[in-house]
Amino acid sequence: MTLIIAGEKKEYAEGTTVAQLIAAEKISDPQSVTVSVNEEFLRIAQYESYALKDGDEVEFLYFMGGGC
Repeated sequence: MTLIIAGEKKEYAEGTTVAQLIAAEKISDPQSVTVSVNEEFLRIAQYESYALKDGDEVEFLYFMGGGC
């Protein structure tokens, strides 16, 4: 199946879960990333069971602290 990850088309096996995608994409700190699929945010508890579908658009969002 084709997924669009951060605007780039990539091929993955049918039924790939968000957790499997995070591992395959080598996300360095999975506990610090928020995932959106088709512009809907997922909860971390959903990552293991949420199966992606052909054409899904996935974004990995990192929140960083900072200040003056």
